[in-house]
Amino acid sequence: MDLAQVVGRNVHRLRTAAGTSLADLAAASDISKTTLHGIEQGQGNPTLSTLWALATALKASLGELLEPAATTVEVVRAGDSRPQVEGDAVSARLLHRITLRGTVEVYDIAIGQNAQHSDAHLPGVEECLVLTSGRATVGPADSLTDLAEGDSIRFDAARPHQYQGHAAHNRAVLLMVHPDG
Repeated sequence: MDLAQVVGRNVHRLRTAAGTSLADLAAASDISKTTLHGIEQGQGNPTLSTLWALATALKASLGELLEPAATTVEVVRAGDSRPQVEGDAVSARLLHRITLRGTVEVYDIAIGQNAQHSDAHLPGVEECLVLTSGRATVGPADSLTDLAEGDSIRFDAARPHQYQGHAAHNRAVLLMVHPDG
């Protein structure tokens, strides 16, 4: 994917997550609506000044416009090597980094053996689940992932998704990340 497409997708994603219309972003960044539409379609070749104006209007960093978006599903297995630090009484292993502009809800959940299908949430909503006991199949309906105790998954919840436990008792910690808007 070329840079124009990356920038276009990122501008569209950030604008949508912020709940901003094309016309409002065009006005806030002092860019014509036609030019902005072209950028979002990946057809533009914006100057650095244009990118800075968009980043400022979107309250984003320049890097957020230039870098390809993270994968929509990230799975960490219990035994995966991840950054870890040790203290006198606590050791911590980084599972996921979630960039925030919004609210995080933290749930302790039990997952039954019947499949639960969840409709897509609002754009920008992410879910991050750490399976603390049992086994479960979780994730977007088009890329379900089997998890074992200690595994975790992070995904874009603005797509239909599913939860299904496979052991007698399946528990997890679920973080729902809601953007401001």
